[in-house]
Amino acid sequence: MEWSFQTAEELVAALRAGAETSVELTDEAIARIERDDKVINAICVPDFDRARAAAHRADQARARGEDRPLLGIPVTVKESYNIAGLPTTWGMPPHRNYVPAEDAVQVSRLKAAGAVVLGKTNVPLGLQDIQSFNEIYGTTTNPWDHGRTPGGSSGGSAAALASGFGALSIGSDIGGSLRTPAHFCGVYAHKPTLGLAANRGMVPPSEPALPVDLDLAVVGPMARTARDLRLLLDVMAGPDPLTLGIAHDLTLPPARHERLCDFRVLVLDEHPLIPTGSAVRAGVSRIADALVEGGARVERHSLLLPDLTEAATLYMQLLISGSVARFPIESHEQLRTRTAGLSADDQSLDAVRLRAMVFSHRDWIEANNRRELHRHGWRQLFAEFDAVVCPITPTPAFPHDHNPNPLERRIDIDGVEYPYFDQLVWAGLATMPGLPATAIPAGRSPEGLPVGVQLIGPMFEDRTPLRLAELLEQKTGGFQAPK
Repeated sequence: MEWSFQTAEELVAALRAGAETSVELTDEAIARIERDDKVINAICVPDFDRARAAAHRADQARARGEDRPLLGIPVTVKESYNIAGLPTTWGMPPHRNYVPAEDAVQVSRLKAAGAVVLGKTNVPLGLQDIQSFNEIYGTTTNPWDHGRTPGGSSGGSAAALASGFGALSIGSDIGGSLRTPAHFCGVYAHKPTLGLAANRGMVPPSEPALPVDLDLAVVGPMARTARDLRLLLDVMAGPDPLTLGIAHDLTLPPARHERLCDFRVLVLDEHPLIPTGSAVRAGVSRIADALVEGGARVERHSLLLPDLTEAATLYMQLLISGSVARFPIESHEQLRTRTAGLSADDQSLDAVRLRAMVFSHRDWIEANNRRELHRHGWRQLFAEFDAVVCPITPTPAFPHDHNPNPLERRIDIDGVEYPYFDQLVWAGLATMPGLPATAIPAGRSPEGLPVGVQLIGPMFEDRTPLRLAELLEQKTGGFQAPK
């Protein structure tokens, strides 16, 4: 039997029953990577020798009667996580030879759970793109159409899962970097509630791996089924043992409902700042129809929904002001000159992003205070609804675009071009207030490309959108391997 596209749950069951060994599963995964990854280029840093050794140890442990959540399961890890003995570059050429001495906390948790790490998956330069290409490792292609991107910045992980290169992967998300690749490649991903999963060691190369609470950014699981997402989130979730973990244990509340007919869901497919392409609207409608058929209460409008225009503006302000503080940019004086040249009437997202590059601390505090008002609005909405279904991006996967100036790139939505980074507004809907969001497959476009949607849930109630994802998977079929 071929195991490459089986779920992690199925692999765990086979290992427990003695139907397969970890060494056999790992050898099969490595053989598939060596055969197919020349075109996909998802696994940028293979670690096959150590993977085989870990698989052998897993089989020995199971023979001794040990049983851990991921014991013997082949997985991959996004390149941006520190793994002792492997390069962590974030695709940045000056750091191509940087090799950390310690594992990231999430890599340690994977290993403690018994997972077998096959290697690291490709990313864009500095994790700053909706694609996955860089000068060090080259371009990762979409398994469904090699002329298109798998998304970013966790694009290598999504492409690996869609190609059968391991059962699970871990990524990160600040601009949809878990959800967009899942949407583009037809797999599942979960952006946890902000702060739910410790991120120490998912850090730019050569920076110290400190237990810092990042704004907006999270680490999270990727898989080929919703149940596998929950399995991996249980491994990842919990505070850093160096900080809150000293005094706190994590107990996530159960899902609000177990049956589809008990869910109350708000469905959105229109944004005031950017149109939703026909293929994605059709995907949202397919999920809405499945909800109605399952007896869920579905609404298309609610006065409780926070203002989407202000939400997108706040997201861009917080995202850009935080990003430029960590990465090299033009001189502050030049940016101030460019900003001063903007018309006061220019409220486009391009203008919002430019102004955010010169935010003062006072500006950031004001934006953060408005974010808290949005969080309060979401709490009120989730008293009436259990989840919100909406797009992840306006389109399916788009063709590779390596224009070195991202500000010159455009996204084509049903034949009309829009600024490239405006497509982030849907991902930012959950990111700005720190809400959990589960990306699920929602069918195919007329061209045969995967289409996904996200299920946004209440803060720290991650099991609610995950359970809804499981129930929808039963009705819609979920993941399908590329032809």
